[in-house]
Amino acid sequence: MQHLKRFLIGRPLKSSEEGGQKLGKLKALAMLSSDALSSVAYGTEQIVLVLTTLSAAAIWYSLPIAAFVLVLLLSLTLSYKQIIHAYPSGGGAYVVSSENLGRNAGLLAGGSLLIDYMLTVAVSVSAGAEAITSAIPALYGHQVTISIVIIILLMAMNLRGMSESANFLMVPVYLFVVAITVMIIWGLYRIATGDIPMQARAAVGSVVPGISAALIFRAFSSGSSSLTGVEAISNAVPFFKKPRAHNAASTLAIMASILGFFFAGITFLNYWYGIVPVAKVTVLSQVASFTFGHGFMYYVIQFATALILAVAANTGFSAFPVLAYNLAKDKYMPHMYQDRGDRLGYSNGIITLAVGSALLIAIFHGSTERLIPLYAVGVFIPFTLSQSGMIRHWLRLRPKGWFTKTIANFTGALISFAILIILFVYRLPDIWPFFIIMPVLLAFFYKIHSHYKNVAEQLRLPLAADETALHDYDGSTVIVLVGNVTRVTRGALDYAQTIGDYVIAMHVSMDENPNKEQETQNEFKTDFPDVRFVDVHSSYRSVVGPVIRFVDMIARNAAKRNYTTTVLIPQFVPKEKWQNILHNQTNLRLRAAFASRENIIVATYSYHLKK
Repeated sequence: MQHLKRFLIGRPLKSSEEGGQKLGKLKALAMLSSDALSSVAYGTEQIVLVLTTLSAAAIWYSLPIAAFVLVLLLSLTLSYKQIIHAYPSGGGAYVVSSENLGRNAGLLAGGSLLIDYMLTVAVSVSAGAEAITSAIPALYGHQVTISIVIIILLMAMNLRGMSESANFLMVPVYLFVVAITVMIIWGLYRIATGDIPMQARAAVGSVVPGISAALIFRAFSSGSSSLTGVEAISNAVPFFKKPRAHNAASTLAIMASILGFFFAGITFLNYWYGIVPVAKVTVLSQVASFTFGHGFMYYVIQFATALILAVAANTGFSAFPVLAYNLAKDKYMPHMYQDRGDRLGYSNGIITLAVGSALLIAIFHGSTERLIPLYAVGVFIPFTLSQSGMIRHWLRLRPKGWFTKTIANFTGALISFAILIILFVYRLPDIWPFFIIMPVLLAFFYKIHSHYKNVAEQLRLPLAADETALHDYDGSTVIVLVGNVTRVTRGALDYAQTIGDYVIAMHVSMDENPNKEQETQNEFKTDFPDVRFVDVHSSYRSVVGPVIRFVDMIARNAAKRNYTTTVLIPQFVPKEKWQNILHNQTNLRLRAAFASRENIIVATYSYHLKK
């Protein structure tokens, strides 16, 4: 297994090698922007899907809706640049909300982001699978399998370390950036030269019967899903090379510029071409088909889109482990999320994210449209809280230019909150699971925090000197569990007599072979005449129950004599690890059972086999 692990993950890295894992702007853009950039592959489609439920003529409303989405993008970009400079240690919405709005708001933001990052992986990978099936129709119907395979590959890549992940991601991310840029510029050129006449279903400003504010709001909230992933860079500032805050802010500005250009360009081309969503073919695929036909560039776009959507999930793999680390550091998640793996990444967070997102895809059958409303809620709660927190931050500190910064944060908070209200009012049938998951997650956070608080109180040494005095025992009782009389038994008894004042050998006999049980007793008494031998009969073939009852009785008597009680469990260790499954694991069950007993020490005597 170690050889396989080294092959898949690579050699362990020393802590001193962490500097080699830091990212420059070029690598960071690939590593942390893939989610935001890839969302243009389905952002326009989500707007048009909502509008066409009324009429294809309503597609022209996608243009003003896209303009409002771009205003929100600008506000969020300015806000998160401020967060990066104000909180260069990372943590994003969780840290900002916790410090400025209180712990409850911080946990709400943190919990929402944990859900969002799982949905990031699920949505991105599902959309990638859909892009693959659009290009290769023969694979249609296998989206769930394709998605889970992609998740496993991404998990393995991230377990290898951040720098290697970034090296790999540069190819699909920059291929996508170049391909979509060429498509938009070529499409606009063909439109400007009259090569592609206007085929829009209705002119801008046309009155569409039945249009309502509710429909516009629903389309706007769906289109705002294109902004997911904008916050990831603010969470990962520590990943950057120095000067970290400057490099992170510059990367965020570059990412936002590319995202805005892509979203505006694809939305306009979709309107001009008069494209209506159809089953099995994405809107982006249709835009590429109109622009290039079904030639070489069309397949480059499809291939680049499939790649970017697949690896867009990597933003989640980059941000989820860091957020889990921050929550674990504050004692709201298990401490195992603070542990770093062989390649200096937070491996437990990476594995948890992979398992959770795979389950989401299986539950929702890989349907992107069904996941996006939940995805949007998970995004806009942290957006609203982080920007509200920054308003309070500026009002409290009042640095130079605080008023302008406050206005930018207020605008973003207001629009984000408005989108939340729209989602709650118009998409409740799609997002109701959030209202179950979030309270459960918050209760989970508080339960963990309460546990760690109680543990600390009980383990902390008291201040009074007289309370720290150790108990002075008069002796030690050692109970050795005996199955058969073997070399393991002999070694365990020899050891027990070196540490114990009173040694008892205990054997559990069964009804299946009474002659063998009698032979074991006789053999033991012959070989160890000075050791007390106790045979406990078990009519129900259980070993654990009789052992626990006997040890409890001995422990009570030992306590009256001011003796400690130690249970010594002998075991032999096979030469090869795989051979363990060939033997009874009674010792594991016994240790687990004794863990609930106070004032009983459990020790293991191991005898190692040589062949």
